Amino acid sequence: MFFSKPIIIAFAAAVIGLALNAPATLIQDRTSLAGFLGPASVHAEEALKAGMMDPKTGKKIKYWAAPMDPTYIRNEPGKSPMGMDLVPVYEEAGEEKEPSSTIRIDPVTQQNMGVRLGRVEKKVLSKTIRTFGTITTDETGLYSVNVKFNGWIETLYVDFVGERVEKGQPLFDIYSPDLLTAQQEYLIALQQLRGPSGKNARKDSDRMLEASRTRLAYWDLTDEQIAHLEAAGEIQKTITIFSPASGVVIVKNALKGHFVKAGEHQYEIANLSTIWVDVDIYEYELPWVHKGMHAEMDLAYTPGKRYSGEVLFIYPYLDPKTRTARLRLSFPNPEGKLKPGMYANVYLQNTLPGERLVVPQEAVIDSGVRKRVFVSRGKGKFEPREVTLGVEGNDNTFEVIDGLEEGDEIVLSGQFLFDSESRLKEAIAKMLEVRSPGAKGDDDLDMEGLTMDSDGSAVTKVPDEETKP
Repeated sequence: MFFSKPIIIAFAAAVIGLALNAPATLIQDRTSLAGFLGPASVHAEEALKAGMMDPKTGKKIKYWAAPMDPTYIRNEPGKSPMGMDLVPVYEEAGEEKEPSSTIRIDPVTQQNMGVRLGRVEKKVLSKTIRTFGTITTDETGLYSVNVKFNGWIETLYVDFVGERVEKGQPLFDIYSPDLLTAQQEYLIALQQLRGPSGKNARKDSDRMLEASRTRLAYWDLTDEQIAHLEAAGEIQKTITIFSPASGVVIVKNALKGHFVKAGEHQYEIANLSTIWVDVDIYEYELPWVHKGMHAEMDLAYTPGKRYSGEVLFIYPYLDPKTRTARLRLSFPNPEGKLKPGMYANVYLQNTLPGERLVVPQEAVIDSGVRKRVFVSRGKGKFEPREVTLGVEGNDNTFEVIDGLEEGDEIVLSGQFLFDSESRLKEAIAKMLEVRSPGAKGDDDLDMEGLTMDSDGSAVTKVPDEETKP
């Protein structure tokens, strides 16, 4: 059976009129009327706002929140954007005034989250830097062989690169007209000094002999060669050039029959009894290294063997491309097994003096702007605390400069969930501050009035009056 629209409207009006004209025994007061009309009018008349006591629970209401979206909060009951009734959030009995970022998590939830706690303690902080290095020659053990006069090489004794030579070993014989003239002058002065002459002539001969001898010495003739020249009394056609040090020939320009100009390099000899190792370390590792500190290295071709050395020099600049600092290490090489060009694994270990306050790396939440650690305050309460960290040691530990004290109990795992909860609570607290009783348009203010800074912390941003709907 169908009714027309006018009939339905008339019927509804009759029901309402009957209700309004009901006798006093049926509807005695407004409460009965509210019950008769339904629960909607109750909420409209007796809505429990934030800050009021809930007569059902006896607890003070902090705010109303959506059950499926805790960021949607209101000062009074209503509907969430999903159409669900808002639920009250109560203040805990005896709740102390505490920072808005402090959170409370019961032990059962902590266990389900796998939360681990640890103590801040003092310990000796050490660091081992593992890096990669290349063996090079010791530049202080490089020797260049050249002559100080023009001539021709007639005999070559060392004729290939890589040959090992000893100090005083013959390298080549050289013929030089200039050297013949110098020998002739020396022998003439020697004969004049030995022959009969007056006192003044002897003095002149002595001065000439000394000048000729000095000239030969300046041309790198040894005392033995000059003595042999005196004993033989004859000019030597060629003079032998000897190695100035023991080592390995790394450069050879000398050739048999080659014309040599004064100052030209004929050989370069490297003393490999000590070698250098060049290594690169990161900028943040520089506080751990210093000149003279102990260093170790191992090589692939000598497995199981460690070589000991020291830091010889720290370069005063960084590589602009890699942002690394270069160190020069020195290692003894008495057996000659360490060869320039080899690659090495290098270990630099250092220990800071005294005991330092340290925390594990896993306890630190680094936002890139600031570093935080969650500290347990007991009874399931945790607060984020900003810390200042120093150098990083072994076992992923950091030195604590400020923010924590010895014995503080900190969160080692699950702190990222703590951080999310803490930031959410802080954001809600800031929004409630904006929702003061005298604030305009507080019913229209929700999480859209909050923004996050670069650290993820909540920052209240109240819309201008012109932008409000």
